[in-house]
Amino acid sequence: MAGVIHGWIILDKPLGLGSTTAVSAVKRILREAGEPRTKVGHGGTLDPLASGVLPIALGEATKVAGRMLDATKVYDFTISFGAETDTLDGEGQVIATSDVRPTLAQVEAVLPRFTGEITQIPPAYSALKIDGRPAYARARAGEVLEIKSRQVTVHALQFLPGTGRGTSEAGGGAGRGINPSTTISDRGPPPRPGEEFITLSATVSKGTYIRSLARDIAHALGTVGHVTYLRRTRAGPFGLEQAVSLDFLEETAKARALTRVVMPLEAALDDIPALPVTPDQAQLLRHGQRLAGFPAQPGLLLATADGRPVALVEALADGLKVVRGFNL
Repeated sequence: MAGVIHGWIILDKPLGLGSTTAVSAVKRILREAGEPRTKVGHGGTLDPLASGVLPIALGEATKVAGRMLDATKVYDFTISFGAETDTLDGEGQVIATSDVRPTLAQVEAVLPRFTGEITQIPPAYSALKIDGRPAYARARAGEVLEIKSRQVTVHALQFLPGTGRGTSEAGGGAGRGINPSTTISDRGPPPRPGEEFITLSATVSKGTYIRSLARDIAHALGTVGHVTYLRRTRAGPFGLEQAVSLDFLEETAKARALTRVVMPLEAALDDIPALPVTPDQAQLLRHGQRLAGFPAQPGLLLATADGRPVALVEALADGLKVVRGFNL
């Protein structure tokens, strides 16, 4: 039997699947393919109504999955103008309507107001914990929530290339505001009849809620709106170009060819300088021991031996301190 796999599977998560359910699906696929039992986790929640990049950590990679939570993310999203829902997406109940339909020029004019460090209030229907309970659970129970605003950073916000403004017809349908490469099934619920929509791309910091961003953009335009399409195209160093579907993953696992889709553990640490160490030094680090007097620049480093990760270490004035050791 092959050894335990350590690394990353970059999943193209489909609509309707929660992040925890996606992890369970990967576990099942590995188990049914006869792979050794291993830890599996995800690197950042992606809502069931969103599709796209979901990094899945295997084995020792789960030790650094938390770094994905802090990583910059990129999303494509469609705002449908004319109706705001309680969930701020196409699944909720309409709570406000407006006849105001902004022009492309008006949308473009307000985007700079939502670039850089901004303040936003997370959606009531979110996984944000309030006194230990998720906000969505309290909202569903009928509670009126007062959610505190937070500071987030929008690094870039722009029209998605090749898209513009469209108007839905009765019964809904694809318009020019939708990425032509995206199918209706990928988009989720179509805009309601009479709504106009625009598709944007946003590069954001951790903690940014795209549904809140869409709501606030609509309000700044003197109207209301909600998200009808949300797709994460990048999470940290991982993008759609590396992502695979659950079906493809299952086929690959059954063919005993997982090495084709599993990325190495260090792929998530590409922003951390590597520090080669000797086999003896590697052994000490694996046991959590500090290396005194080790010449290195201050900061976080990835200690490697023979090209394999040994530990995440912090270089201090008196030597190297182990932050996370890897048992590879």
